Amino acid sequence: MVKKVAILANGGDVSGFNAVIRAIVKTAEHHGVECYGFIDGYRGLLKNNYEKLSSADTASGILQKGGSIISSSTNANVFHYPVMEEGKEVYKDLSDICVQNVKDDEFDCVFALGGDSTQKSARDFSLKGIHMIGVPKTIDNDVACTDITFGYNTAVSVATEALDRLHTTAETHNRIMVLEVMGREAGWIALESAIAGGADVALIPEIPYDIEKAAQAIKDRQKIGKNFSIVVVSEGAFPKGGEISVKEEANNGQGVINTKLGGAGEKVAKQLEELTGLTARCTVLGYLQRGGTPTSFDRVLSTKYGSKAMELALEGKFNVLTVIKNGKLDCVPLEEVVGSNKEIGAVQNGESEGSIRLVTMDDDLVKTARNIGICLGD
Repeated sequence: MVKKVAILANGGDVSGFNAVIRAIVKTAEHHGVECYGFIDGYRGLLKNNYEKLSSADTASGILQKGGSIISSSTNANVFHYPVMEEGKEVYKDLSDICVQNVKDDEFDCVFALGGDSTQKSARDFSLKGIHMIGVPKTIDNDVACTDITFGYNTAVSVATEALDRLHTTAETHNRIMVLEVMGREAGWIALESAIAGGADVALIPEIPYDIEKAAQAIKDRQKIGKNFSIVVVSEGAFPKGGEISVKEEANNGQGVINTKLGGAGEKVAKQLEELTGLTARCTVLGYLQRGGTPTSFDRVLSTKYGSKAMELALEGKFNVLTVIKNGKLDCVPLEEVVGSNKEIGAVQNGESEGSIRLVTMDDDLVKTARNIGICLGD
């Protein structure tokens, strides 16, 4: 019988973290269950740093707030964690410390709010005997086995507003305005915001682009008197036969996602300017997509996810991920979520591990984009 549970938020910030936390806490309290939060994600689990959560104080008034009241850690794979030994940084598996902490604290279940890497660690902990329940979070919308992740809708809304604003400048000055949005391996944000924001070109990681095709789409607009264009570029988009644009690599690529992307939008803007003769400018939306107040959609989605997660715990359904399938709440085993990435402690490695939900060419968004004349660079 579940009497005491803990929550951890892990990975990059998204709008909706607090709404999920609030829903778990309120549902727990409704059933007489104590709720706690590990501070700073898996790092807090390692340090055994946690606090009591209550809808009367710590978890009160947080539905509309961005961020996470229990913080969130990035680059914190406790199965492959950096430690200093004799003045040198080495990586060690410290997961057993976390397991002992959970047992000592007498937590019956730990809720892991996060994306693919977070859920990979949740699955690994489940194999070590800890009851885990995942909640799918990421603005990239690329967690496997679910139709949508919390935080995504807010990110798309921010990108769409940015496109609305760029439209006026593009039209006023007869320019190509390029907006670079997040999306390392999945182009959901770029594709959906392009449709919502009336973009003319959308370049996503799933479709290696031909810059000549994008330029021709802009030239075709010029022929009908449209001397401006809007282009959306995922940060992970790359040309046919080319590579993704990397800004820098930290720790020689060790740890969790130490390759920082950057420059995809600038590259596209420069090439389009050369090919079309129109002035091109690039805006990198960056972290603006992650922060701030969640949309009403994300508030409701996050609340549904949090409530469902606690419901699953009460039913004794552990080691699963809460998901939305065909518009309905459900759950799937964490084993399905990690795909073929079965090695305990292994860092997520995208599509090759079968653990990331990518845009497919038969998706309705792709068909819609093509039907209304958005050039996808192919």
